[in-house]
Amino acid sequence: MNPFVIHRPGLGLLSRVTAAVLGGYLLASAWVVFCGVALPGRAEAVLAGVQLSFVVYVGAVVWAFAPVPLGRVWMGLLVPAAALAGLAALLARLEG
Repeated sequence: MNPFVIHRPGLGLLSRVTAAVLGGYLLASAWVVFCGVALPGRAEAVLAGVQLSFVVYVGAVVWAFAPVPLGRVWMGLLVPAAALAGLAALLARLEG
């Protein structure tokens, strides 16, 4: 049995709302941190990251309610968030 297949419509909707809210927040936060580390000029980079994070968050919400399987929705939000956070940590460590 596939753990990502939900047979009750209400639970599927709850999972998509949770993905939109929490997954979108994680992705937008990881984006801000990545921009703060990767772009030159700390204050300006963080400000640019925060401004663009609104677009990232809206894109995550739209993706959460796209007609794709629920597992793909979660992976499409969590994998990029983890990748951005990992790259930010790596870049911060390399900068010293």
